[in-house]
Amino acid sequence: MLTVSYLAGCANPTKAPSTRCAQVNYPVHDPAERVNRSVFAFNRAVDNYALAPVARSYRYLPELFQQGVHNFASNFSEPKVFINDLLQGNPRRSVNTLGRFAVNTTVGVVGLIDVSDRLGIPRHSADFGQTFGGKVLSFLVSPLGDSDTVQTLGTISLVGGTVDTRASLLPLTDSLQKLPDYYSALRNVVAQNRAAFVLEGKEGATSPASEGCAKGAADDF
Repeated sequence: MLTVSYLAGCANPTKAPSTRCAQVNYPVHDPAERVNRSVFAFNRAVDNYALAPVARSYRYLPELFQQGVHNFASNFSEPKVFINDLLQGNPRRSVNTLGRFAVNTTVGVVGLIDVSDRLGIPRHSADFGQTFGGKVLSFLVSPLGDSDTVQTLGTISLVGGTVDTRASLLPLTDSLQKLPDYYSALRNVVAQNRAAFVLEGKEGATSPASEGCAKGAADDF
């Protein structure tokens, strides 16, 4: 589901508590709502019968295994975060990201162990949607090259990261599905989280400030 990528930091238990959220106090512009609802219905069916059940089973695996998957997927995405930090003109964030990637890839055994957090180097996210207002570029940029090894690691990161992220979002989506209009509720949460994410990038924050947005938005309904 596209929503998984947009909410990828919202319910992550490994991040520090949110200090602030960007509020969306206006109706979300959704001119193609009828079409979007049809696509959403299909995505929801796929999620209900495939992704969510896998994510629920994943949560029963040892915590050490889950943390390793999360750390590996996060570390593999750091080069793209670094590129976006540079494009956004945030030297402090770019140094932060480069340092994390270097330390975690070496000392942290290809990112399986998040050594940087213990050293006080927090992780932040950045993508081409935050930089340019469109996410399609993220699929076209491969900072680590296109060797067979990189492609294999990329596939592992994609699959593992998707399942890990979906598992972290289960409490949120389970609560939103109890509401009368799941589509509108989730759409508004995504909008609020995205607004906080863009603001975080503009301010050049090196610590995530949007983590609590999804929960806060859910509590508003």
